[in-house]
Amino acid sequence: MKPSNVMRSLTASGPDVSRRRLLKRVMSTGVGVAGLGLLARDLHAEPTPSQDAQASIARATRGMPTPKIKDVTFIDAFSVVKVTTDQPGLYGYGEAAVPARAKLVKTAVLEYLKPLVIGRSVDRIEETWQFLFLSSYYKNDHVQNSAIAGICDALWDIKGRQAGMPVYQLIGGKCRDAAEVYMHVRVPKFEPALIAEAALQLYTERKARNIQIDMFHRDAPIATLDGGMGFDRDVAVHNTMKAFEAFRAKLPATVRLGVDVHSELDPGRALQFAKDAEQFKPWYWVEDIVPTEHHEYFSVIRHQSAVPLSLGELWNNPTEWRPVIEGRLINYFRNHMAHMGGFTPGRRLAAYAENFEVKTGWHAAGCSPIGQMARLTLDVTCPNFGIHEDWPISDRERQVFQGIHEVRDGFAWVSEKPGWGIEIDEAAAAKMPLPTEGDRKQRLRDGSYLPGI
Repeated sequence: MKPSNVMRSLTASGPDVSRRRLLKRVMSTGVGVAGLGLLARDLHAEPTPSQDAQASIARATRGMPTPKIKDVTFIDAFSVVKVTTDQPGLYGYGEAAVPARAKLVKTAVLEYLKPLVIGRSVDRIEETWQFLFLSSYYKNDHVQNSAIAGICDALWDIKGRQAGMPVYQLIGGKCRDAAEVYMHVRVPKFEPALIAEAALQLYTERKARNIQIDMFHRDAPIATLDGGMGFDRDVAVHNTMKAFEAFRAKLPATVRLGVDVHSELDPGRALQFAKDAEQFKPWYWVEDIVPTEHHEYFSVIRHQSAVPLSLGELWNNPTEWRPVIEGRLINYFRNHMAHMGGFTPGRRLAAYAENFEVKTGWHAAGCSPIGQMARLTLDVTCPNFGIHEDWPISDRERQVFQGIHEVRDGFAWVSEKPGWGIEIDEAAAAKMPLPTEGDRKQRLRDGSYLPGI
């Protein structure tokens, strides 16, 4: 109805219809003059669901000021960035975790990036990401990318809170209800019987259908020439093959097996390992069979073995992963999302890999519940989802984070609450220190160092 016809409608409605009532309705809904006709059709009736919806849209789009970034803080214990806006109660969290380098990331966030973003609008996430990435002449290192990720992902959290939607709804919604997980076998000592029993327990109690065995240097210790501790790769391979045998003898044949080699084999041993492992199918992957810097050998292994391969938790630069993905030399990429810059470039990588039939398998170790929810958001929205790493939530984290994702019946379920759906008890977190800086060195019998992870 045209505004000029509104008064005619009022007269027809009867003497008990009040212009004041109409004005009150208009003011309460915020629809303005353009909506007078809708309201004048039946002033006696309660608003229909359609009218309520239109009124809500009008209120949401009538020119509220865009929030600006007011402050950026760093939650030490978990390397989480908090971005606070100039609108009361509106803030967001993003993960900026780099294991054993938390102090460097904190400095990058607070000393370098914070001054650049104060006062900027929160609604241009892509622009802010590009601005921060290009702000440094030297680009693509784990520390800088993780600092950018903390701010980037906090802005996604804010966007979801503004919209009243989980982030997955902002990028097109789900294409699966939940993400199938793989679970890690954890034993006090690397013994085939213990490993098989622990795997069976995961299968029976947690409905795990994908179970991973990890090959660590600590599981094949030897003495070095200088009296220290080293690692025997041949012993480690032998023990791992025995563990595979015990696994297959104990569990149903349909349970898929995975192994993380942690980049501890040279190319020759790696090729033989892949060939010998084929018999223990079905596999979902053999992870990091050689160090990332030797990824050319994936072509050799791919052409001589049928085991699926995964790689990438140390990648932070597109020039590293593009050749491997474009060459279809791996089945899954394993990037740690924060190390490549957060959720924004994570979406781009997943879409890029889809073109080459390479699936997602995001790295989880070291992720806070914020980071876990971010990668789970991509898991339920990406057509080329592969598998979700189930990384246990510690008691320490449960004291601080509310809204942690659920894992049940072998699947991980994303939050349905706005943003990442997670709140942080910042007072409790403030009592916890920055993580200690770890030492990753490992050696062979002769004392030389290995590049493994």
